[in-house]
Amino acid sequence: MSGEDEEIRGSGETAGDGIRGTAPGTAPVPLSVLDLVTVGAGSTASAAVRTAVDIARTAERRGFHRYWVAEHHSMPGVASSSPAVLLAHLAAHTTRIRLGSGGVMLPNHAPLVIAEQFGTLEAMAPGRVDLGLGRAPGTDGATAAALRRTERLHEGADEFPAQLAELTRFLDDSFPDGHPYAKIHAVPGPVQATSPGGVQDPHRPPLWLLGSSGFSARLAGSLGLPFAFAHHFSAANTLPALDLYRASFRPSEVLAEPYALIGVAALAAESEQEARRQVMTGALSMVRLRTGRPGLVPSPEEAEAYRFNELERGFVDSWLGNVVHGTPDAVRQGLDDLAKRTGADELMITANAHGGAARLRSYELIADAYGLPG
Repeated sequence: MSGEDEEIRGSGETAGDGIRGTAPGTAPVPLSVLDLVTVGAGSTASAAVRTAVDIARTAERRGFHRYWVAEHHSMPGVASSSPAVLLAHLAAHTTRIRLGSGGVMLPNHAPLVIAEQFGTLEAMAPGRVDLGLGRAPGTDGATAAALRRTERLHEGADEFPAQLAELTRFLDDSFPDGHPYAKIHAVPGPVQATSPGGVQDPHRPPLWLLGSSGFSARLAGSLGLPFAFAHHFSAANTLPALDLYRASFRPSEVLAEPYALIGVAALAAESEQEARRQVMTGALSMVRLRTGRPGLVPSPEEAEAYRFNELERGFVDSWLGNVVHGTPDAVRQGLDDLAKRTGADELMITANAHGGAARLRSYELIADAYGLPG
C-alpha cells in the first residue's frame, strides 16, 4: 500500500459516525434515496428541483437514512449537474436526513474545489453531509473533455488514487511541511481551528467510493472506506464487486468492518399495471440515452405509443429485469430478496418515472409497506 493510501485511511470520522444507519420499521436494512432530479417532457428544471425538495422532505419524515444526488452532464432529462448547489438548497429545507453526493465525479474537478464546496455544505448542515466520489465522467467523452479542458481523461488506476489522496489532504488540512500545497487551505475547514480564536468543527464529511465495477470496490476495501455500488445500472457486476470489496477490506479509523450500500431502481404504485406504465418511461429514456439520443423523460403516453425495435426490446427487457416494480407488497418482497441475496448493508432507492408525483408516491408506498413512521 502506498503512502497516499495511508493518508486516506488515516483520515475521517470515527467508526460508524454518519455512515451506518438503522433499519426502519420492518425493513431488512437502512433505506435511502438516490434522486437524479429528472426532468419530464412538458415540465421544467425548476419543477424538478421542487420535486427534489418534496422527496427529500418526505424521505426525512418517513425515516429514510440519507438522500443523495448524482453528477451528470449534457443530459436534458437530468437536472443534477451541480450536486453541491442542489445539496445546499436541500439543506435549507431539511433538518435531520443525511445529504450527499452519489456522486461527485472527482476527475472532473480540482480536489481543492470539492473540499471547499463540501466544507461549505458541512457548515450549512453540520454532521449530515456525505461526500461520495466516482471516477467516471458522468457524461460522454466530448463533454468530459469540455469539463476538464483537456482531451486526456484522467480517471485511470494511477490518477484517481492520487486525486483522492490530494482531496483527503485538503479536507483534513494535512499536507506535510515542504509540500507545494502545505500553505494552501480549504476553507471552511480545519485551518480555521488553528487560527487565533479558532474552534475546531467536530465534523468532516465522510468519504464514500462509488463504482459499477471492481476498481473502486477494491480501492474502497483497501482503504477501509464505505462503498456504494450502482446495482441499478450494472446489476451483473453487483455480487462480484461486493465480494471484492469485502475480501479487500482492511479496518481503518473510519470503519472497523465493511459497509456497502447498493443503488436500486424501484417504483411502487397502487397496481402492477400502473407501476409498469410508469417504469416504461424510464425504459424509453434509457434506450434513447444508450443510443446517443438523450432527452427529457418521456410521458407514459409517449412510452405506450413508442414501437421498440427488436434490439431495443431486448435492452428494455434486460433493463426492466433489474427494476423492482409493482404493488407495494411486491416491491417490498423484491427489496427484501435483493438485500438477502447481496448482503448489502443499505439499499438506496432511485425511482425511474416521468412525473414527480409518481416518484413521490412510490417512496410513500414503500415506506408504508415497511411500516415506517409518518
